[in-house]
Amino acid sequence: MGVVAGLLLGAGLCLLLWAATSEPAPPRRSRWRPALADLLAQAGAPGVTPSGLLALCASTGLAVGLLVTALTGTPAIAACFGAMAGWAPLALVRSRARARRAALRGLWPDVVDHLASGIRAGLSLPEALAQVGERGPVELRPAFLAFAEDHRVTGRFEESLDALKARLADPVADRIVEALRLTRDVGGSDLGRLLRTLAGFLRTDLRTRGELEARQSWTVNAARLAVAAPWVVLALLATRPEATAAFGTGAGAVVLAAGAGSSVVAYRLMIHIGRLPDEPRVLR
Repeated sequence: MGVVAGLLLGAGLCLLLWAATSEPAPPRRSRWRPALADLLAQAGAPGVTPSGLLALCASTGLAVGLLVTALTGTPAIAACFGAMAGWAPLALVRSRARARRAALRGLWPDVVDHLASGIRAGLSLPEALAQVGERGPVELRPAFLAFAEDHRVTGRFEESLDALKARLADPVADRIVEALRLTRDVGGSDLGRLLRTLAGFLRTDLRTRGELEARQSWTVNAARLAVAAPWVVLALLATRPEATAAFGTGAGAVVLAAGAGSSVVAYRLMIHIGRLPDEPRVLR
């Protein structure tokens, strides 16, 4: 028994010593914050922080919930409209990001053509990228001008490329930036051919996606209309005292909860079926 106790004591002391001398584990990075930051950058609002957006969602939902409670006196109805109002800022940011990605999708082939022509003319990679900020598409000029300023101040090409990727927050931009980085690191004379091939692929993808989105846009619009219609009817019914009294009961709250769950599931399912998937940022 004494031997066992000694072994247990030694093992405990070893564990304490190992815990005291080992390096602390790196903190786990949350996944939602980088994704939300990319979404804000793609929506053209890089100055808004993810925490600020979530705070706006919470305050909007709370304000609308309190207002509907004061008007109808029914917490169940107020909770439904408060949840929709709280989701509205995030939905607006997603809509703007989606529209901006669609608009920029048609500009990336021109950016690649500018880079290819600059490199073919004998410019260095930083000079070719800075040229896009002067002669490229207007919507993308600020990001490339900021790259030129960063490179002029620091002289560090890698860090300036990383900052450019963060500003653009676009998967096509990631591919272009990584191609330029790889060419600078390992050298080679095929960068012009690679960029011209990439421009051709981007134009082909743009034409194909445009045709598919034109054919499937009615599915997305029908999903939005189908989800909005019952809640418009609920808003009209909430103006009648007998309707608010009915929804103020336990059975009415269950009906509203079931309707809200069905709307969310049906909307997500229709959007998943009808909308083309966006390319993820693999080369973040």
